[in-house]
Amino acid sequence: MQYLFKAADQAAIPETKSVHQFNNQAVRHVRTLTDLAGLSRIGMHVVRLETGCDSTELHSHDNDEEFLVILQGNGVATIGTDTVEVTGGDIMAFPCGSPPHKLHNPNSEDLIYLMGGEKNANDVVHYPRLQRSMVKSADKRYWSDWSDQHELPKKF
Repeated sequence: MQYLFKAADQAAIPETKSVHQFNNQAVRHVRTLTDLAGLSRIGMHVVRLETGCDSTELHSHDNDEEFLVILQGNGVATIGTDTVEVTGGDIMAFPCGSPPHKLHNPNSEDLIYLMGGEKNANDVVHYPRLQRSMVKSADKRYWSDWSDQHELPKKF
């Protein structure tokens, strides 16, 4: 188990390339610290976004809190209907039920950030631009378009 991650330690961790299941422009190069640190309830990753890439599809969580700390470079964050520039030292925090969010790198240099958040066994992730939701339950993930979902009447 590792309790301190010096810059050289982080650089030695191999990057893995991750493409979001609902957004081919969301290509992240990830160095995962979670397992090395022995973290079981939160995830922690150093992420690199190349020029033109998104961090994810615009989304919000019902059950997982997450945060991002910009370490290097500049980007554009979408939070709800707002778009704002972010730079090194900026922090974004998203409690459960927060507005949908994502990060984009429109610049010529890489955008690097620390991403952390809960790893709850059960969560619902909403993708408003796609009008889609994903359910995480029992170590599986399921998705459906909002047009396929039907509201149940409330029972008292």
